[in-house]
Amino acid sequence: MLTGIRERLRDPGRVRRLAYGATALIIVAVVTTVEDGVSVPAGWAWLVLPVGLGATALRPRYRTAVFAVCAGFVAIVSTGESVQLGLAAAGLVFVSVCEDPARNPWLGWVVGLIGATGALTIALLNERGVYEQPLFFVTAGYLVAVLFRSWSRGFALARETGELREEAAWREQRANLARELHDVVGHHVTAMVVQAEAGQLSDDPGAALRAIAGSGRTALSELDTLVVHLRDPTASIAVSAPPRLSDIDELLAQPLRQQGVTVRVELDPDPGLDEIGVLTAYRIAQEALTNIARHARATAAWVELIRVGDHVRLRVSDDGIGPPRAATSGSGLLGIGERVSARGGSWELSQRPGGGTVVQANLPVVNP
Repeated sequence: MLTGIRERLRDPGRVRRLAYGATALIIVAVVTTVEDGVSVPAGWAWLVLPVGLGATALRPRYRTAVFAVCAGFVAIVSTGESVQLGLAAAGLVFVSVCEDPARNPWLGWVVGLIGATGALTIALLNERGVYEQPLFFVTAGYLVAVLFRSWSRGFALARETGELREEAAWREQRANLARELHDVVGHHVTAMVVQAEAGQLSDDPGAALRAIAGSGRTALSELDTLVVHLRDPTASIAVSAPPRLSDIDELLAQPLRQQGVTVRVELDPDPGLDEIGVLTAYRIAQEALTNIARHARATAAWVELIRVGDHVRLRVSDDGIGPPRAATSGSGLLGIGERVSARGGSWELSQRPGGGTVVQANLPVVNP
């Protein structure tokens, strides 16, 4: 039960309603019980009740002004014999400041201080001594309201920050899924197309069909894993066993070789990449080689991955038609940029001297 109460008290809206209810009870109790010791007929103090009730139907800025005037009125008519009216003035200042839509509320406090100063002046003129209590009550009401506004705003900011973090995490999951879908399934589909085209000219079309079937089964298996992740975002997004850098030569280069493209792969035996770094380099090489197979019309391609100081340089180049003249925002290049940025590296797409395209990425090593 205590946990439930604490949870309820963490909601600023609910706490505000409770505070307003308690304040209203205090104001009603004080105003309706005052009988004498007021600088005007006691019945006049009752006016703040219907006026305050009617103010609840107004817009916040008008509501603030009405409660501020009520606070000033209650403060100025109070005397040393009706000191309890200071509680009503404090409550009205509290509500006025809480309802003030301004970023730095001041109206309720200033009008309350004017009323309190008026009460002090009247007491001095009537030689009743120094009556400074309204000043303290009004200031107390203002301070409590400011503290409440600060807590409420901090709670709202914390909740909004949490929601933004959840949304950012969701977007990151979707982006990861999009990259995996494009890189993994797209690569297998490209391989199937290449194998089908090569099989038409092959003396053994059955081998090509078996290769296509194998690629298709792999693509369907990994697509099924991605669908599972869509249904359950907490499920692992890994679609296959972690790749090795040697798979660049053994797996990724095969569709190009089946097209008749000469592919040379040079890999540093100890580049200093962790598992995520290896996956990043593998996916970048995968996208670059897939693009060569699809678009480059190349006769030769080169893959070079070497360690240079505190980073690893991955360079994939070809002697094809070169990069597109107009900037492109395809999913593949976008995925490369996202993967490199996530690792704190850099990358570029450029024209190869002598013709062709160069994709170069620089990735930080684990232990420079």
